[in-house]
Amino acid sequence: MKSSSKNETKVNYGNWVSKRLIWFPGVLAIIFLALSFFSYYFLIVALPFIIITAYFSYAYYEFSPAGGNIQARIRRFVLDRLEWDGKGTALDIGCGNGALAVELTKKYPQAQVTGIDYWGGEWEYSLAACEKNASIEGVVGRTKFQKASATALPFEDGTFDAAVSNFVFHEVKDAKNKRDVVKEALRTVKKGGYFAFQDLFPVKQFYGNIDELLEEIKSWGVEDVTFVNTSNADFIPRPLKLPFMVGSIGIIYGRK
Repeated sequence: MKSSSKNETKVNYGNWVSKRLIWFPGVLAIIFLALSFFSYYFLIVALPFIIITAYFSYAYYEFSPAGGNIQARIRRFVLDRLEWDGKGTALDIGCGNGALAVELTKKYPQAQVTGIDYWGGEWEYSLAACEKNASIEGVVGRTKFQKASATALPFEDGTFDAAVSNFVFHEVKDAKNKRDVVKEALRTVKKGGYFAFQDLFPVKQFYGNIDELLEEIKSWGVEDVTFVNTSNADFIPRPLKLPFMVGSIGIIYGRK
């Protein structure tokens, strides 16, 4: 039997930094650097594109497994706050390439995990990648993935024993009020079930005042909810704590 190639056996969970953020300013930097032979003015124009290329190259590296593996550490930050015994079913909302769903399944050997995502051209994620990653990680029998919108989850009230989501809710375009996405996610959790959602919860333009958000969540019949600011975590390098990177993320977690 022929051995599988590395590409066939290596998981691909994607990178939060699109390669377009690296190559596009990089190409412009090269063009303006070339033009600087004719005028020093173009060297000045090239400088910001050089800085942008360098910054996003650094961020890409730090997020990747080959670098700081920050994305994985941020995912674990979510799972560490899910106070669940792992017995039953769980939902991962906005699963991307299946990273959090797979890690949840591996952490809890008795769990059955469903991952949903809308998958589109804007991100390099897909159903096929989810299924391939689950196969490589050896959790195919306990995971399933399907296309669905986070604003209208195709599940009955109280279907799952637990629910998680990582850095997704603010991206749900068909929800003007992002609190509605949180409410819809919690609708699918059983009474007494657990949840841990990570997103731009400290950003008022998405969620308003954090204390008021927590009080509203309790008014939905949630027994306990707590907020923790992920951006304060020591493992996140200071250059990545800018607002447009991961400088404004936090977790709400608790028990319904």
